[in-house]
Amino acid sequence: MVSASSTVAELERDKRVPLARNVIEFLVAGGGTLALIPLAWWFRSVSGLDESVYLVSMLAFYAAHVINDPHFGVTYLLFYKNVRERALGSTFSGFQRVRYLTAGFVVPVLMLGWIVWAMRGGSAERMGYLIQLMFFLVSWHYVKQGFGVLTVLSMRRGVRFSPTERRWILAHCFSAWAHAWVSPAGPAYQVEESGILYWTLEVPLLVERLTEAAFFGSGAVLLVVLVQKWRRERILPPLAPLVGFFVTVWLWSVYSSFDPLIAYFIPALHSIQYLYFVWLLRRNQARAEAGEADFGRIPRQLLVLAASSLAIGWLLFRGGPEFFDAHFVTSGSGLPLGATPYLAAIGTFVNIHHYFMDNVIWRRDNPESSYLMHP
Repeated sequence: MVSASSTVAELERDKRVPLARNVIEFLVAGGGTLALIPLAWWFRSVSGLDESVYLVSMLAFYAAHVINDPHFGVTYLLFYKNVRERALGSTFSGFQRVRYLTAGFVVPVLMLGWIVWAMRGGSAERMGYLIQLMFFLVSWHYVKQGFGVLTVLSMRRGVRFSPTERRWILAHCFSAWAHAWVSPAGPAYQVEESGILYWTLEVPLLVERLTEAAFFGSGAVLLVVLVQKWRRERILPPLAPLVGFFVTVWLWSVYSSFDPLIAYFIPALHSIQYLYFVWLLRRNQARAEAGEADFGRIPRQLLVLAASSLAIGWLLFRGGPEFFDAHFVTSGSGLPLGATPYLAAIGTFVNIHHYFMDNVIWRRDNPESSYLMHP
């Protein structure tokens, strides 16, 4: 395996990247959101709010089959690859092995036990707690991915961050997570998710104001840090990762409702961003393992990965929930869990599990993550 330091050095020696590749990376890393905003405004002005929301929501629903759902499916393929060696062998050690065992076995068992307890008791309140955990973690997942976009894609172009710079980037990420979670402040109110009615948590206005101050304050400090980097090194992060980072943190996490049409596309845009990193990882790994003599196998391997991700995504979010809800839920029974409890339970389970698995896959101490640094 080629080390990350040697591959970054190789990238630094040849920073000439084709324009088309730069444009594609800019769009898939988060910049595509900026292109969609004027289109959304134009479409809303032409079609009206109600009609445009209806059409865009339908498009987003069907796009989820080939974008959102597979991005969850591919995580299982990446995480449980060589599971025995990772869990018991020498691939992982120390805290990384603990993280792997926790995310791969402890977390799903605990969630499954909670879901069984909630469903056997017909408790919407218990299911509501799990759903709120999912929404609590989603911003964490988004901003962590934004951190990866900025740091990894910058390193691929030869731009490194010092430990202090990384800490301030992370500080802005986590303050965004906190502010997104508590906004807007207000009393508890009842909401519905996949047929489950539950009560949100009350958020005092002071908490919202404090997290808002931390968010803007850390953003100001991060701006100063980047200016100092320019003055000291005469270098800034490339445009694609820099825009991708701020789009992820500001528009997808904190101000995700800034446009009623764009809001429907944020999960798909996040998934495209995620799948771009999967493509970089698996393409570079396949190249390294296949060698020049067997280079033709790489497209086939990537196609198999894509097809498998589609199948797993359909099973997790469509086929599986529809089967269980159709065969194990009595129609019109008036149960507190509604008519689609398995849709809610499986969707919540997969989302939360996805967050924990990602926290293992994309860490620097995962040996396979070095493939992201290959040219």
